[in-house]
Amino acid sequence: MRQRRRETKSLKRTIASRRELRTVVVFCEGKNSEPDYINGLKRLPEITDNTALNLELHPEQGVPLTLVRMAADRLADPEVDECWCIFDTEWPKNHPNLFDARQLAQAKGIGLVISNPCFELWLILHHREFTRFVSTAEAESMSRKLDGRAGKSIDSNVYMPLRKQAARRAERLDQSHSRNGTAFPDDNPSSGMHRFLRALEQR
Repeated sequence: MRQRRRETKSLKRTIASRRELRTVVVFCEGKNSEPDYINGLKRLPEITDNTALNLELHPEQGVPLTLVRMAADRLADPEVDECWCIFDTEWPKNHPNLFDARQLAQAKGIGLVISNPCFELWLILHHREFTRFVSTAEAESMSRKLDGRAGKSIDSNVYMPLRKQAARRAERLDQSHSRNGTAFPDDNPSSGMHRFLRALEQR
């Protein structure tokens, strides 16, 4: 993920200056679990000390290519350092234009967090290892059973302490797909959230 640097003005008579926060804007398609999770991250001291994390939702839950186009426009703002898009592949029917969305993101320097088949797979990894192919409906059902929630909204306080454990499990899934030669969008199950967390917590 390429990070842009802004020139800072020197202020005379400044005894101590606070380090400038980097501004990271996140776009996601979901209106429940993903925003709940991102808002949980926003409250973590290790992130708030370094990063202004802003979340933007498409009013009609836009598909991946729409989100990436929105992020590309937003990245033109000189006050924005990084943009990330969080979306799913979905199964049994994939989102349209997945490859176009990924290609545009790479061309524009936009970070991608793709969960296959859905964000709930990432939530599952907070609770247990999971290595077999799964449909969107099954992943959603399993996720609700693991944390006991009734609907799609999550309690981020349950997930924040377990995020590094989930990241290690997601990394192992990536390694397994690499060994087996299974590539996007056939890398089910997988989630790129561990790369997003690493980028946020790298300072």
